Amino acid sequence: MPDDTVSPTGWGRIAPAAARLPRSLLVLGGTSEIALATARRLIARRTRTVWLAGRPSPALDRAAEQLRGLGAQVRVIAFDALDPASHENVLGKVFTDGDIDMVLLAFGTLGDQAHDERSPRDAVRVAQTNYTGAVSSGLVCAGALQNQGHGCLVVLSSVAGERARRADFIYGSSKAGLDTFAQGLGDALYGTGAHVMVVRPGFVRTRTAAAPHGARLATTPEAVATAVELGLRRRAETVWVPGRLRVVMSVLRHLPRTVFRRLPV
Repeated sequence: MPDDTVSPTGWGRIAPAAARLPRSLLVLGGTSEIALATARRLIARRTRTVWLAGRPSPALDRAAEQLRGLGAQVRVIAFDALDPASHENVLGKVFTDGDIDMVLLAFGTLGDQAHDERSPRDAVRVAQTNYTGAVSSGLVCAGALQNQGHGCLVVLSSVAGERARRADFIYGSSKAGLDTFAQGLGDALYGTGAHVMVVRPGFVRTRTAAAPHGARLATTPEAVATAVELGLRRRAETVWVPGRLRVVMSVLRHLPRTVFRRLPV
């Protein structure tokens, strides 16, 4: 299919694939390794303005300096996923400063399953960060994208949300809620010019998280960043990283529970 085609929504013509990459980017979760790998990749392609939203910290400042060194204009904004009451005001200021082509919702916490099962308060914190905070900030950003008539909200979900596992069902349940929310939000925005893309990576190896033993489909921040770019070019609604996970999870999702609970997953 040629890059310049009639939009399936009937709302005019789709821009060439390269033009679907953002010039301006708002990152919610500005110290996320996945988010920063994505920002670096997009800056190398087309992005010129980046907002990094996160809790004030030396790590957030270092991330901003790193991206400035790549040639982007970077601004830092204080943002707390656990303070939904502040989201409308904090994020609204970003959009009043100019249009945002892409919002990357990248904050989240794995928690500690064994500890959190014994500490309901900490389990709730995982849920509030990964789901409640995402619902609040996601709706604020989606409304702003809709008002400006264009832009993509990219939501970092996880294959952990596809089916509850004994090893991480607290985290997985929060990602399941996030994933369902993002899909529904995408349907709600259909035809408005704004767009939602859900990204479902497997376990992502980072500096602070090594892949579990036997995790053959683990991935890296750079691989997720590559998949995000390709998804933006294709105006995809769902992206799996690696792509083989789509088939794997389709099988696992439909296994009887008596079989699934015996698997080493």
